[in-house]
Amino acid sequence: MFTVPLPPQPIPLLVVGLVVVTASTDIVCRRIPNLVIAMGLLAAFVVQACLHGPVSGVGDALAGTFTGFALLIPLYLLRATGAGDVKLLAMIGAWIGPAMILYVALTAFVIGGVWSIVWTLFRGRMQQFLLNLWSITHGGWRLQQDGPNDTSGIKSVGTLPYGVAIAAGTLVTLFMSVV
Repeated sequence: MFTVPLPPQPIPLLVVGLVVVTASTDIVCRRIPNLVIAMGLLAAFVVQACLHGPVSGVGDALAGTFTGFALLIPLYLLRATGAGDVKLLAMIGAWIGPAMILYVALTAFVIGGVWSIVWTLFRGRMQQFLLNLWSITHGGWRLQQDGPNDTSGIKSVGTLPYGVAIAAGTLVTLFMSVV
């Protein structure tokens, strides 16, 4: 199904360990520790350099990091996700590269979107969810006359630990690359 091959070992094993740890802390503490992200990034650059050489390995890790960052930063700026989620996707990108991080992000978007709709329905907040969606898609995210932080039409319908969706997207993508 995926046209991107599975990265060489030990990358998949290490990535699985990292996403399980980050998803667990996101569920329990509602945050993704910067120390885990920093150590994961450092390890990714070292492993990539050892596996692919210093220039190619570090180049791929940088490309994956920037791709992962670029995919989630717009949602962070819209206050639809947290900074930890952006850093998590960037760190995973350092491990798996720019091509595979696209699949991870798309899979995480689908999983997170379905999860958020089910959660919103469960909590009885679908009307506010739809109002928020309408407001964002019709310019509610733009700078308003009242100032740059005016989000008068947008009210939170609740938060989800999105690191779990990113972890699930990573695991599904890695699994589908094997099949």
